Amino acid sequence: MTSYEALDPGVLRPRLPSPLLPAEDERFARHGVRLLLKREDLIHPELPGNKWRKLVPNLRAAAAGGRRTLLTFGGAYSNHLRATAAAGRLLGFGTVGVVRGEELAGRPLNPSLARCAADGMRLVFIDRAEYRRKTDPSVVAGLLAREGLDPGSVYVVPEGGSNALAVRGCADLGRELRGEAETVAVACGTGGTLAGLAAGLGPGQRAVGFPVLRGGFLEREIRDLQRAAFGGPAGRWSLDDRFHGGGFARTAPEAEAFAGDFGERHGLAVERLYVAKMLYGLGVLAAEGAFARGSAVVAVITGSPEPAAGPESSPSGD
Repeated sequence: MTSYEALDPGVLRPRLPSPLLPAEDERFARHGVRLLLKREDLIHPELPGNKWRKLVPNLRAAAAGGRRTLLTFGGAYSNHLRATAAAGRLLGFGTVGVVRGEELAGRPLNPSLARCAADGMRLVFIDRAEYRRKTDPSVVAGLLAREGLDPGSVYVVPEGGSNALAVRGCADLGRELRGEAETVAVACGTGGTLAGLAAGLGPGQRAVGFPVLRGGFLEREIRDLQRAAFGGPAGRWSLDDRFHGGGFARTAPEAEAFAGDFGERHGLAVERLYVAKMLYGLGVLAAEGAFARGSAVVAVITGSPEPAAGPESSPSGD
């Protein structure tokens, strides 16, 4: 039986704090900037990076409340769905993944959803109009009723895992980086990682987020998440929304080229939908003189490439 005690993160042997490694790169060095990589992708092979920090607090809350099933949301290539399914298998939870796109129900599972199913996740496909209303309690109640799930046994995790518990979990990332650099950068999908990261940083440090979606909605979302987690604004942070490449499942050619070159130079498999956009954006900012000479910048590597990412990808990797 899943218990609160069984959810000691040590049970899964995470690598914490995650490694902080220098990256000698003349594209930054020529501007007097020292680049460091925070390898969140190395925390755990199945719950890497922001997934570990966001999911574990929610898993503990579910176990403490006696809720044995996790229900969450994502697109057809959602990293968050895969991490939740893996957590369920590793820790004994049932998992239900609500997938955007009713039309996908009759198609063969792509590699990401196949991995979710192999880890025991029940996949529920809903139409896009209903998916847009996923935070409406009546929609959740309807899903539970249709799937024959007892509301008292289900713990609902929001898309991307971003809620107050997750944000407080991500504050540990900021605390691990206190005193290491003036600027810390991270790619943003739902904003939870940036909201917590900024709160955990020390005086004189700032966080910069690179949205992977267009739309300009993240600033409000991050402020709401910080209000829920900390009671109000926390830490210094800003967003640079020039590098989304046209949308989540798109990567601009210049960002793709930068990521490929960066990977070859540093022996790093660069994830394209989040990490590539952030790294390319940092390179542009360095060239623009956004960082003081002699300063250090940390790039948070939140994940590794996922298999066969395509146009149905979900913004729930942050």
